[in-house]
Amino acid sequence: MARSGASPADRAEHFVWLTARVLEQRRFAYHFLDDSARNADAVETALTAYLGEDGGYGYALEPDVRGPVSQPLHVAHALRVLDGIGRCGGQRVERVCRYLTGISTPEGALPALHPSLRGYPAAPWMPIVDDPPSELLTTGPVVGLLHRNEVWHAWLFRATDYCWTAVESLAKTHPYEVLAAVAFLDGAPDRTRAQAAAQRLGELVREQRLVVLEPERAADHPSPEGYAPGEHHFPHDYAATPDSVARHWFSDAEMDRSLDFLARSQEEDGGWPVTWRQWAPGTALESRPMVTIEALRTLRAYGRPL
Repeated sequence: MARSGASPADRAEHFVWLTARVLEQRRFAYHFLDDSARNADAVETALTAYLGEDGGYGYALEPDVRGPVSQPLHVAHALRVLDGIGRCGGQRVERVCRYLTGISTPEGALPALHPSLRGYPAAPWMPIVDDPPSELLTTGPVVGLLHRNEVWHAWLFRATDYCWTAVESLAKTHPYEVLAAVAFLDGAPDRTRAQAAAQRLGELVREQRLVVLEPERAADHPSPEGYAPGEHHFPHDYAATPDSVARHWFSDAEMDRSLDFLARSQEEDGGWPVTWRQWAPGTALESRPMVTIEALRTLRAYGRPL
């Protein structure tokens, strides 16, 4: 148990050392203890354990997708890690883009799951099909992060066109698809177009009640179709940093209430909870340190004391 009276960061540190994988331990050290090149090197080394011979990432880097084979969801996760330490570029990312080229759909985008996963465990809400369609859920975050880091590769041209079409045609949507759209728009080079698309998207989020604006009444808010009971999204989920396109969707008061709620959500053991559906014994254990690191990063980005 974390020390009584310790700061939120100290309690989280105890939780990470107690429960986290090596990668999350290294990430915590980089983001909250010492953001030196030495610790960035250590994060990269830990991430390499998940790297496949094809240039993609596997080995349950994203805990809900198990097995050794590379998958788009793992690549998106790896790019977020590299972006966080300022290492999202160079030969490693060039290899990633070659992998993405090889698994793309006819539209030049990414499926949610590549059929190579068949035979390995995965969350039951993730169907494996032989000819998977393009998905904004995976393509948006990957394309957005690559643009954010000024990566240029032939794969990006059609994938970017797909993302624009998908985002600008969204009608009935759900929170994880919105998060993918935000990740794309936050990195898209055409900032005028991104701001216009973001404004429309924010209106959809409010109209379709995809955000809980009064956290103290979250129990009365309906969960989106197909989501776990109590699996809600708040302003801080969409606008994890003040410079996100989603920040303009919410008033200062709404954002403050959301951040207050996030700060209060730290549990007795020092970690933050996983709210999505759990289906295997190890997935929550592996996911909670990730959620904890992101909660602390969001609070710090808004100037909240840690």
